[in-house]
Amino acid sequence: MELNELITRLQRFVRAMYDDAAAEVSAVHPMPGHAGFAYGFTVDCAAQHESWFLRLPPPNVNWRGTADVLRQVAVLNALEGTSVPHCSVRWSGDDLRWFGCPYFVVPKLDGDVIRLAAGEWASVLSADVQRELGRAAMTALAAIHRVDPAHAPYLGAALPFGEDVERWDRFVPRAAEPRQMLLVPQVRQKLLANLPHNAPVGIFHGDFQTANLFCSLRGELLAVIDWELVGVGATLNDVGWICTFSDRQAWHDAPGQQRPMFLDPDTLAGFYRAAWGEALPDLNWYRALAAYKFAIISGLNLGLHRRGKRHDPLWEITALSIEPLLERARALLSR
Repeated sequence: MELNELITRLQRFVRAMYDDAAAEVSAVHPMPGHAGFAYGFTVDCAAQHESWFLRLPPPNVNWRGTADVLRQVAVLNALEGTSVPHCSVRWSGDDLRWFGCPYFVVPKLDGDVIRLAAGEWASVLSADVQRELGRAAMTALAAIHRVDPAHAPYLGAALPFGEDVERWDRFVPRAAEPRQMLLVPQVRQKLLANLPHNAPVGIFHGDFQTANLFCSLRGELLAVIDWELVGVGATLNDVGWICTFSDRQAWHDAPGQQRPMFLDPDTLAGFYRAAWGEALPDLNWYRALAAYKFAIISGLNLGLHRRGKRHDPLWEITALSIEPLLERARALLSR
């Protein structure tokens, strides 16, 4: 919706929620990284001055899957009372009179996600601070995985391991450059032939990586954010995911185009293992699955960009790692 319409709707909403006809909304602005469907705003009411974050589904989509914002509400509510740093939901619902779609509102935090590119705030943190931030993140992840899925029944049943491999098949033909996908059948076969058994199952984040770890600028973890891909299934998927995003061998490494990395995979896995208190069986399989998934996601998004469906030129750079990701997946499955 247009910003002016949103401001009008927010004004009505906050006056109802605060039960104060004099409450005023200000500083309404789109938040970065959400394609215009997340907004920050401030409320002044009597002696209160509070800042909030509003999340809405993307425009013109069905409200299911990643666009079902109430899935995020379900997991955030399930995290209440745990040690996981998260944003507590203040208001949420599917009453269409407010915004014409489901919504949720959480407090707006001061800080930023981990940004490691040269000159960014996290790139200048000391090695010790980065290490402790990594420990805090992986400890939080273990705590997420200990939450009983029964506390979030809205998330549904656990995703079978085989389905977590096969559900990506439909996106492969939509890759921008089919030649980049030549290793997909081989990696897919290896993944299906080596499905883990008796692995931990619970709530997983789905995109646990530095861009979804919100911190103070001193390097303190304030919240795990962006739960669009949350589900119930193999929890080690999250460990494999962040390890892949920190694995130099999985990414294009041409001079000047290297992806900035957080802590190395062994360090991150070690922190998680210490917090979880048990061995991590088949971790290479989950790392391979993560690399396989992101290779396919990159090919799909590059295609959407080039066809003008979703403008984002960053995928031109990210997609250079499609073949390295698949090569890395194959190597991990051969160990």
